[in-house]
Amino acid sequence: MSGPAGGGAVRQRSLRRSFAALVLTGEVLVVGFAALVAKDLAGVPGRQVLLGAVLLAALCLLAAGTLRSRTGYLLGWVVQLLLVATALWVPLMGVLGLLFMALWATALIQGGRADDLTARRQAAAGRQAAAPRPTSAPDESR
Repeated sequence: MSGPAGGGAVRQRSLRRSFAALVLTGEVLVVGFAALVAKDLAGVPGRQVLLGAVLLAALCLLAAGTLRSRTGYLLGWVVQLLLVATALWVPLMGVLGLLFMALWATALIQGGRADDLTARRQAAAGRQAAAPRPTSAPDESR
């Protein structure tokens, strides 16, 4: 089966978007667990830590949900910067923030490359399918 039931072409899902969404949803978990640690380590009241963690996690989910537009990617960069900034209260979060920023950049770069490669392969396959096939002459040696 080469296409959907309607006979139209199947649209390829963006790997860049998928990788970026994976990083952002992973950050939701990290922010949640970091909040549990930060409430005991940071000199910040637990309610403020909880509020900050909920807002940052919500921003991660909002960014992941809006990755179909440039706004989602911009919000993703804001999330990365905010996660690094949490090192002001919990220094170890700087390491996690930088790690996730590297994952984010890698997801965008490698996902974009994979999407480009997929598009080139699909274009080549389309040209190959559209090219006329040579017809063979009947074998007269028989």
